[in-house]
Amino acid sequence: MDQNDDYFKINKSTWNKKVKVHAESKMYDMDAFRNGKSSLMSYELQALGNVNGKSLLHLQCHFGQDTLSWSRMGAQCLGVDISDEGIALAQQLNEELGLDAKFVCCNVLDTSEMVSETFDIVFTSYGVIGWLPDLKPWGQMIAERLKKGGTFFMAEFHPMVWMFDYLEGKPNLKYGYMQKEVIYEEYEGTYANTNSKMISKEYGWNHGLGEVVSALSEAGLHIEYLKEYDESPYNVLPDLVEIDSGMYVTKDRLYPLIFTLKATRIN
Repeated sequence: MDQNDDYFKINKSTWNKKVKVHAESKMYDMDAFRNGKSSLMSYELQALGNVNGKSLLHLQCHFGQDTLSWSRMGAQCLGVDISDEGIALAQQLNEELGLDAKFVCCNVLDTSEMVSETFDIVFTSYGVIGWLPDLKPWGQMIAERLKKGGTFFMAEFHPMVWMFDYLEGKPNLKYGYMQKEVIYEEYEGTYANTNSKMISKEYGWNHGLGEVVSALSEAGLHIEYLKEYDESPYNVLPDLVEIDSGMYVTKDRLYPLIFTLKATRIN
């Protein structure tokens, strides 16, 4: 058995526990979501524009808020996630809201084994690639699931962010930008509720921007752009400051917090 399978099993267990905590958290604000508030951020909304009538595959969808937000905008959506608890809640919300999204529970790297359709759009966002030991099969899977001329878009925390250990309450430079070794963290709480008593046990991997771009371009995608931002739509790191736009920044704004990438399958 591959060592990574053990890591994935532990991560899946942690994400199953997170679902209930997150569904009750202020950050995910389920009441507002149920009442029609979109969970999508400005970056992805501007990048993908009018999705009405388009097919959309959402990778690592958690419990489906973004998937269902795209569905509300008229996209034909399919969401994939490793957490069966997350997928169960996503299906429940889909039914409750009268939408037509579909959901599949699997490791994102196994998507092509579970999903045979191709899509106009493949989408993934915020805290996703760090759960994957190698991005080459990820890039290959994305190319397989895109229609010719289809668009891949990701918004993700910048690799600079993952060089720090935040468990002591302040950023401590600890991990390599291109570190190959797995990173294990065990802590109380979760990013959406730091006061929760749940224990998060997580295995993750760091991936530099070069690795992200190469994994996608080597799979046959044409990179339209790669943009970096010194602000984040989520207040998930210690000591961030909210600015007038509603975004969060570090006090000194010395390094980027997120990046976005848009690519097209050309053949």
